Amino acid sequence: MIDIDKAQKAVRDLLIAIGEDPDREGLVDTPKRVAKMYKEVLAGYDDDPSEYLSRVFKADDADWVLEKDIHFYSMCEHHMLPFFGKVHIAYIPNGKVTGLSKLARLVEVYARRLQLQEQMTVQIADALVKELSPLGVVVIVEAEHMCMTMRGIKKPGTITVTQATRGRFKEDHNLLMSIRELIK
Repeated sequence: MIDIDKAQKAVRDLLIAIGEDPDREGLVDTPKRVAKMYKEVLAGYDDDPSEYLSRVFKADDADWVLEKDIHFYSMCEHHMLPFFGKVHIAYIPNGKVTGLSKLARLVEVYARRLQLQEQMTVQIADALVKELSPLGVVVIVEAEHMCMTMRGIKKPGTITVTQATRGRFKEDHNLLMSIRELIK
């Protein structure tokens, strides 16, 4: 999706706009490096979450599945600065489960886009509902945002927590609390 040539030109223009000389020794290759970096960190636009969740296994007896502490890095769509943290996913299978690595891959699909944490949380939950038809889903994201650390309010260490619940996790407070206790 990312046009490397246009991205390089944009970075070069930005360097000029901030008063730098893009032809000086330390900056000559910066436009190319930055363009390649954006291609890597924003690769989620080229991924389809259903591709990762399509491989399933029969599981009639599982009460629920919890995968916690899935680390991620993303880019805030408001300031194009990083935010990073952990995603916790729990779901109640409806006769089928997906591979555990597929949950981490699902997180990467959405994290590798210009993103809002709140939006990413909902997107992960909705993809699980759409592809697995589970009886319940909860997605909890904990992240630190560089837009709050490097600029603006300048409060390092501040963690934002978002949650999306579907099905039984939305209906059964005790079930949700048992999952939240395991995440601690």
